Amino acid sequence: MLLKLGKSYEIIFALDPSPDRTEEIILEEIKRNGNIKLVVFSRRFGQPAATMAGILTCSGDACVAIDVDLQDQPELIEPLYNKLMEGYEVVYAKRRSRKGETLLKRWISHVAYAVINRLSDVQIPRNTGDFRIMTRRVIEELRRLNESHGFLRGLVAYVGFKQTFIEYDRDERFAGKGNYNRLTGSFKIGLNGIIGFSSRPLTMMSMAGFVLAGLSFLLGAWYVLQKMMGTNLTAGLSTTVLVVSFFAGLQLLGLGLIGEYIGRIYDEVKRRPMYIVDRQVNFGNKK
Repeated sequence: MLLKLGKSYEIIFALDPSPDRTEEIILEEIKRNGNIKLVVFSRRFGQPAATMAGILTCSGDACVAIDVDLQDQPELIEPLYNKLMEGYEVVYAKRRSRKGETLLKRWISHVAYAVINRLSDVQIPRNTGDFRIMTRRVIEELRRLNESHGFLRGLVAYVGFKQTFIEYDRDERFAGKGNYNRLTGSFKIGLNGIIGFSSRPLTMMSMAGFVLAGLSFLLGAWYVLQKMMGTNLTAGLSTTVLVVSFFAGLQLLGLGLIGEYIGRIYDEVKRRPMYIVDRQVNFGNKK
């Protein structure tokens, strides 16, 4: 398939250590095809880190990021490349349909993209994943960003340049079962997209606090006015509990949101690498 492009190529597998035969199978393929290379991490760092490792390790003029579960068809690499040759810096694959995904998963994805694009400072294309092709220029800009939380879709959108897409129908997973949790994983990705590219949630919490504080002041003034008019106000335990619980929940929500931002600041200040490489196979003199 790649030979049809008439260009030299390399296939880089970025591997989180796993208990199955994945590494063994890749090593066997390297013996048959010298263009295949392998990067093995010192421990499991997760899919975003693996994707960024493959992108930043590649040596070509263009790079395709693709998962290995074959939901994203390798046959699309040729039309992605041809589109890139029209003068674009990034061409991403936009999902026209999602086979094998539940209605709940599709709904969560739709809502997540809507919220991210509403709050974020950059617009992230909807119905896209990490499957895309990008030029060396974009790769080097991603290297300069050097962020610990590698939300590739957001980072590529932040980099900018001339971008476009092609549409495709995404297949079901070919074989095996991934460790990715479709609910918590999607929530985490969405949270990275919002917090990593916008401070508007903090502004919204400040506005909510201001409005509720004003309502509390008006409610207190109304009680004082009723008391001055001689109205016998019966102490309502349920009302007190509801009001206290509401404001306590709001405060905890605000503290949790601030904590998410502080946590990311903490991670960035430590300057820990996104991943640590144990060894590299078939990279010339690299070990």
